[in-house]
Amino acid sequence: MLEERVGTQPRYRNEFDATMQLIRGKWKIMILFELAEVKVSRFADLQHHIQAVSHKTLASQLKELEQDELIERHDFKTAQPHVEYRLTAKGQSLIPILDAICTWGDQHIDPALIERSLCDE
Repeated sequence: MLEERVGTQPRYRNEFDATMQLIRGKWKIMILFELAEVKVSRFADLQHHIQAVSHKTLASQLKELEQDELIERHDFKTAQPHVEYRLTAKGQSLIPILDAICTWGDQHIDPALIERSLCDE
């Protein structure tokens, strides 16, 4: 949890807390992995890939990831809505860490307890 704010910036207990706060959220890790895999994705494509996420929740998680500078949103400002998402350099730097966590889970968690493996995708 955030301890306090310094101006508009949150203040964290430690580096681990700060990192976990950025990726906290039911769908954020799946969003990050999907963008790492496909490089650029539209909202509908992310929703189709993740499947169980609601429109409202996906929009909220994307907004938080953008505010935390892990992804960038590009609005083409066309008559037909066209918005694309991609990882920023900061977001890309998280992928090896998430891969390591994924590998640890593969090695130490009973596969029968895992609903959907991200490591295999």
